[in-house]
Amino acid sequence: MAATVVPDEPGQPPKLTQDALASRAPKQMAADQVVNPFEVSGGMDEAGKALAIDFDKIVRDFGATPMSPEILQRFERVTGKKPHRLMRRGMVSSHRDLDKMLDRYEKGEPFYLYTGRGPSSDSMHVGHAMPFELTRFLQEAFNCPLVIMLTDDEKFMHSEKLTIEDAKRFSVENAKDIIALGFDPKKTFIFSDFEFVSGAFYENICMIAKHITINQIKGTFGFDDSTNIGKFHFPATQSATAYATSFPHIFGHDKTKARQIPCLIPCAIDQDPYFRQCRDRAEKMKHKKPAILHMIFLPALQGPGSKMSASVSTSAIFLSDKPNEIKNKINKYAFSGGQDTAEKQKELGGRTAVDVPYQYLTFFLEDDDELARIKDDYEHGRMMTGEIKKICIQYVQEFVAQFQERRKKVDESVSADFFARKPLLFQGKTAEEVINDLEEKKKQEKAEKKAKADAEKAAAKAAAASADTSKADAPPADAEAKSHKKTTSTVSVGRTKQ
Repeated sequence: MAATVVPDEPGQPPKLTQDALASRAPKQMAADQVVNPFEVSGGMDEAGKALAIDFDKIVRDFGATPMSPEILQRFERVTGKKPHRLMRRGMVSSHRDLDKMLDRYEKGEPFYLYTGRGPSSDSMHVGHAMPFELTRFLQEAFNCPLVIMLTDDEKFMHSEKLTIEDAKRFSVENAKDIIALGFDPKKTFIFSDFEFVSGAFYENICMIAKHITINQIKGTFGFDDSTNIGKFHFPATQSATAYATSFPHIFGHDKTKARQIPCLIPCAIDQDPYFRQCRDRAEKMKHKKPAILHMIFLPALQGPGSKMSASVSTSAIFLSDKPNEIKNKINKYAFSGGQDTAEKQKELGGRTAVDVPYQYLTFFLEDDDELARIKDDYEHGRMMTGEIKKICIQYVQEFVAQFQERRKKVDESVSADFFARKPLLFQGKTAEEVINDLEEKKKQEKAEKKAKADAEKAAAKAAAASADTSKADAPPADAEAKSHKKTTSTVSVGRTKQ
């Protein structure tokens, strides 16, 4: 059954077909790609053809650090876990300060994960699921707390048609979808902005808002004087989740200690502008800067020029879709990088860089060797378009079917446990226990260092005293010389008399 959707605000991703994109562009005019929290498009060439999103350009423009083999190797060495397929295949394209989080993990210093969802439909699609797949893996690898923010307030302010009641209902249903992706309730806290914003969290929102000007928001997000003030204010709300002091029930009421706990944010790369604002103001507020992992988008069915959209049902495969719906959508709408005829396909092979079924396999197929075999066969004409679509359908159907089985078990009591305000565990302990242990360890190390320094100082003093004593007991050098001279003279005189 297709999901109930509420269309996004104008300025959100447009209808994702090449014809629609082309119709929006002036004839014979190229358009640059646009990637921000409200619009995602790879742009167009001079003929009005939709172009694939250039993620390397986004990384350069955003000033992020590309993921490298070296940091993936370090991740595996530090955590003992093979990097997730999304990491090792480049879907996690870049980061900010991941190395610092690995430093903290090695030292046993606490941090937490933070990600979120803007609920705009009663069912998430598989594109929404991918960042949560990565986040669940990271929670297991780091054995750390996770905070998941449902930005129902943001969706309300960005949509002309969405009501507060709709947004809150979508939050409830989306939370169940998220839970069904496999998170640990002992280490996960989910909250809705409409229900949670108050107390320490709201204090941080106000502190952040006080440090941000209208011009800064306009420059970062492209808002103008016609934009409602809710949109201007929301970046402060999304930023507040990145500060541990917003969650005293998790990290304790001692703000001095909580400020020393940073977070790692796995998110789609279009969310980076929010967290650049957050990072720019963290140290002024005496907090640690959040680290970020950027994910590329799962392409829309119509091609790699944009991402799936909940408001365009033919662009997306929903987690509520039935097997036949998945099959029909991929067969009918999935853009093919294959050739026009079987003969050409055998001669020239398919183009995996733009082929949506192959692109989906890079997200869903775990086996690296099998993926490499499919790529080689398709690019060299040994595999037809129908065959790769069939393989894609199989793996997407399996993913959705497994999800739906878990989703059936998420009732109100299960959901309530994730929303409960309770301490979360970092490596088996609460954050306060970890901080107290680290402080005690530092005190012991300081005491041991002082004791060692005192011992070395005492040893040096004793050695110096011993040297002084030996020097005092020995005859003076000039007296010894005179004694030797006198003895020599006596012997010489005796010999002369003989």
